[in-house]
Amino acid sequence: MTASRRTFLLAAALLAAAAPPAGAAPADDEYALLRRRWLGIALGTGYDPTAEPYASRLRRTGELARGFAESMVPTAVSLWPDHPFDPPAGITASYSRLWTMTQAYLQEGTGSAGDENLLAEVIRGLDHLSATVYNPSTTRYGNWWEWQIGSPRLLMDIVAALDEDLTDSHRAAACAAVDHFVPDEMLRDYSGTSTGANRVDLCRSVALRGVLGRAPDKIALARDALSPVFPYVTSGDGLYEDGSFVQHVQVAYSGTYGQVLLDGLGRLFALLVGSRWEVTDPNRQIVLDSVEHAFAPLIHDGLVMDTVNGRAISRGYLKSDDQHVLRSDHFHGQALIAAIALLAQGASPAERQRWHGLIKGWIARDPVSPILTAPQFGVADLARLHAVAGSAAPPAPEPVGPRLFPAMDRAVHRGPGFTAAVSMASERIAHYECGNGENPRGWHTGAGMTLWWAEGHADQYTDWFWPTVDWYRLPGTTVSTKRLADREGGEWGAPRPAARWVGGATDGTCAALGQHLKGLGSTLEARKSWFCAVDCIVCLGAGITAADGVPVETVVDNRSLGEGGTETLTVRRGWAHLEGHGGWVFPGPAGTTALRTLREDRTGAWSDINTTSTAERRTRRWQTLWLDHGTDPVGAGYAYVLMPGASRAAVAARAADRDWLRVLANDTRRQAVHVPSLGLTAANFWQAGSAGPLSVTAGACVLVRRRGHTATLSVSEPPRTGEPLEVVWDRPVRAVLRVDPSVEVLATGRRLRVRVTPSMACATQECEVALS
Repeated sequence: MTASRRTFLLAAALLAAAAPPAGAAPADDEYALLRRRWLGIALGTGYDPTAEPYASRLRRTGELARGFAESMVPTAVSLWPDHPFDPPAGITASYSRLWTMTQAYLQEGTGSAGDENLLAEVIRGLDHLSATVYNPSTTRYGNWWEWQIGSPRLLMDIVAALDEDLTDSHRAAACAAVDHFVPDEMLRDYSGTSTGANRVDLCRSVALRGVLGRAPDKIALARDALSPVFPYVTSGDGLYEDGSFVQHVQVAYSGTYGQVLLDGLGRLFALLVGSRWEVTDPNRQIVLDSVEHAFAPLIHDGLVMDTVNGRAISRGYLKSDDQHVLRSDHFHGQALIAAIALLAQGASPAERQRWHGLIKGWIARDPVSPILTAPQFGVADLARLHAVAGSAAPPAPEPVGPRLFPAMDRAVHRGPGFTAAVSMASERIAHYECGNGENPRGWHTGAGMTLWWAEGHADQYTDWFWPTVDWYRLPGTTVSTKRLADREGGEWGAPRPAARWVGGATDGTCAALGQHLKGLGSTLEARKSWFCAVDCIVCLGAGITAADGVPVETVVDNRSLGEGGTETLTVRRGWAHLEGHGGWVFPGPAGTTALRTLREDRTGAWSDINTTSTAERRTRRWQTLWLDHGTDPVGAGYAYVLMPGASRAAVAARAADRDWLRVLANDTRRQAVHVPSLGLTAANFWQAGSAGPLSVTAGACVLVRRRGHTATLSVSEPPRTGEPLEVVWDRPVRAVLRVDPSVEVLATGRRLRVRVTPSMACATQECEVALS
């Protein structure tokens, strides 16, 4: 292909990026138009290849491509010696290298644009893969994902990009391979591995196969097969009405599989818009709504919280052709942000304006890994992100307050200058997920793990946190120190506790969360509660019991201080403070007498927790604070207040204020607190009972907050029986101002009594009243 022809091709892709007017092209040309549009999406448009950050990215693509061309040695078992076809990840890796070579051939600035020798090497590689392994005569082996998602997705991209340089035989062979490994029945039955984000990936390959093979039925099949992805689900994979996103049936996965979902849908919406296959299912609006409802609350200053990244927390520096890319919480967050930028092209003008504001806010607040030069991105994503950065939308600030995701046992709370996230597990959501040699020690990531970010510490869980942390001392968890085997409990989200009472309630400013904790591979049992106030989180534990013959600990916190950190830890009676991070208050007569502290240097490698990661070892300094409940405790408990980002003076003042907090109850029947200055009373009732002015007839989460002459009662039922329950607030009430349909007011006057018919989804039900 000559340079002028190539330039014309990319210019045509740019023009095709917008929806064509009806009847603008003959039907016979519609497939060519869609192919060119796909090139615009995949290779990028509207950027200057001589300007940064594009110029350096394009040069790097060219360097990699020339290296791949020189090292390619086709044999019966591989295309490159370091990527054998068994395991099949080697097939996907081979297509990935061919795709890099294809980009270098097509894009100006790579140093190989229009290089006919490079093109010949790409075609030789395609022919070899087709002849030896990726063809209809092969029975797949190993990981299904490589055959049905990883390889066909890349193969279709390559063939679409090189269509005019390939023969009919090349196109026919590629289409036949996709037909074989992704048969039509995979898109007709919404089950197994063809659900959620995986279904979107499958549709992506089949839609492009239909375009390249000029097969309208294939494109229609892919479009229609997206429809089961859109509606809210009540179990298994997909988006939930509360904003949760689950993949692999029982794993919280908004950050990684959720990103795949949004990115894939963004590409398909943009590809098919204005064509006779346009995605018109009205339920697509659920996906568009999810940007602000489901995904944005889990993004903090450019990162996506590791509580929703599943086994991907273990990846770090993968053994890949670009080993300098750290796959961290910021990596996953930036990928999700790029997916939102892509999806915005198919959103309404109002939605697009709001999303651009969100993206600009995240861009401005990410000091750890600048999004606009992030090394994971090619020029296409960079161009889209720079276009958003230059848009007129004002940057949106970080939100405040709590967001609960009951369907995936996760919660987020934002206060002045901090963000916190709590990760729990139940009979619905796994303790953790491992698989494919990834995350074999994530055992306790669902045991109440509490991650938090204060200002200036957006890299707390980015900088070699996971390969150097003590996996038995994850922050916020209560654990038996019994040694566990790698992959304890099984792979792919198999280990789930037999616990139902997990969830919470919120009024939008404060929240109450609770977890009936049952340990993984141990006899541990406990009740844990988090009461989210405006500037802190009150943490209670009760009924901590185990018979494993080893100590049981509650990890107040475990902070990485980076490489040789010297931050001062101050411990006084009733409080502790870590310079530059925040502090903890320990109410009651015991104060900090039971608190243990340790500062140590820990060394680890990403390969310790992921077989596909690099073996480089680094050391980080750690500050651990924990409460030792002793060996085989019976009914132990704890109480402390987490104050992220607070100064030493603020922590000391809170500890000295004996009237700020009252712990109303902390046992196996109920846990409850009262914060007079906030007008807040909150309780987790593990069974019927009373705590302070509140009483319930069944297990429930209850939160009352008084504001002047009004108050709001917020109730949920974390056990999710769906059975009606009664709540009494022993406080004179003059009138009912607002009530949800699920709440029936039985009495006012001397006290408020209501009957709640709870949601099976643990949604918060509210009643607002005027006080006497």
